[in-house]
Amino acid sequence: MKMFETDFQAWMGAVQARMETALARLLPAAQVAPAKLHEAMRYAALEGGKRVRPLLAFAAGEVSGAPRERLEVAGAAVELIHAYSLVHDDMPCMDDDVLRRGKPTVHVEYDEATALLVGDALQSLAFQLISEHEISDDPARQLEMVRILAAAAGSRGMAGGQCIDLEATGKALTLPELELMHIHKTGAIIRAAVLLGFWCGERIPQKEEKQLDRYAKAVGLAFQVVDDVLDADGSTATLGKTAGKDSKQGKPTYVSVVGLAAARRMADELRQQAQAAIADFGARARRLAQLADFIVLRKF
Repeated sequence: MKMFETDFQAWMGAVQARMETALARLLPAAQVAPAKLHEAMRYAALEGGKRVRPLLAFAAGEVSGAPRERLEVAGAAVELIHAYSLVHDDMPCMDDDVLRRGKPTVHVEYDEATALLVGDALQSLAFQLISEHEISDDPARQLEMVRILAAAAGSRGMAGGQCIDLEATGKALTLPELELMHIHKTGAIIRAAVLLGFWCGERIPQKEEKQLDRYAKAVGLAFQVVDDVLDADGSTATLGKTAGKDSKQGKPTYVSVVGLAAARRMADELRQQAQAAIADFGARARRLAQLADFIVLRKF
């Protein structure tokens, strides 16, 4: 393995371990009442997932020199929003799935009512964390960070994208329509992770903020394209979730719209766009560049 790959894997593993510890600390203890809800929240959020969103927050924080303690909170907030979305997405009223991150989904392990409450509670905890911890020197800037995450999670972001996704089941979408759906459903929270990460540090020139935003948008879309490719080309054992689910449910994907080969090319083009957006940042954006490679070139 090449040295830079070894270095990246070590960095990624360190951040993932740090975030597991932070999430375990920030989530309510399982024995605190209501114990069943808190146990299920921890079941949903801990011991699973690649932590791509916290990794992006930490990588973006390197651009602005953000303290790691602040990045833990920002990373935890976006990861809790992501975890809540998975819990609700897997429920019978949505995608009705039984496997997530290699273990039974929350509504299977517990029950549907508990799963609904778990999602609600994880979402509210995310906003509690970024409002009660000091993650910026400027209170007005921190308030804007709360707004960024709320907008990314709401009807003009992830929730809206999920609504479009549900309505599109069994229908044929054009490529622009598919991109619009995933800019909201997947891309919005990934973009928020990058924005919150570098906002935890020193202010950077507006030009650089725009470059990071372009990076985040390209990476967010690439993530979904690759997810669609893996859903069509991977196995349940390697993915940790039900493979081929989208096709069976008649959901439009990049693979169904443009084909497997074209989807792979599209993912690589988006990777190149992300890399180009941060090309003049130098070493400060090294982790962001490596994450773009990881997101697009991952095999699991």
